[in-house]
Amino acid sequence: MLELIYILNLVGTVVFAISGALTASDHKMDAFGAVVIAFITALGGGTVRDLLLDSHPIGWMGDPNYLYAVLFAVLLSYLFKRWIASLRRTMFLFDTIGIGLFAALGTQKALGFDMHFTIAIMMGVVSSVFGGVLRDILTNRVPLIFRKEIYATACLAGASLYVILIQFPIPDYLTLIIPIVLTMIIRLLAVKFEWSLPGIK
Repeated sequence: MLELIYILNLVGTVVFAISGALTASDHKMDAFGAVVIAFITALGGGTVRDLLLDSHPIGWMGDPNYLYAVLFAVLLSYLFKRWIASLRRTMFLFDTIGIGLFAALGTQKALGFDMHFTIAIMMGVVSSVFGGVLRDILTNRVPLIFRKEIYATACLAGASLYVILIQFPIPDYLTLIIPIVLTMIIRLLAVKFEWSLPGIK
């Protein structure tokens, strides 16, 4: 189970890093800028979470494979940009899986630090979305979670469900998979049917 989680973490890191690298490319940044934006997109949320939890070493500092995953993603983005861009729907699906996974894992990590469940849920959401927030700020865009589109709300639902499920004698893999599936369903339905939270006029 731990090995599967680790592999999924790396896959999620690659997907988020590709998203960041493509954003950098769209803004005509050079290779260094692409690496920075990819790194922040993929690992920014986990870094902020670990800093808030005072968890050391911070995830990617204790395991350089996460850095290699980011560099690999940037290389893929530049070598196969046109092909990757044609897979926007597939990338969106992986991104949706990623935010569900990071929401559950971020919540799990916070609970391991004996945090109150509300704080743990917040850390799950931070893990999922804060990298994207930093990416959008650095590329001069209004962050996605501050628009009406359902995004952070899906992560909130997934993280909350994880906290509920661990109260029951359920296999560990199900306590992880079910919240991921819920996050995916909410996110996919929100995009398909254009659900959004009410805005302030």
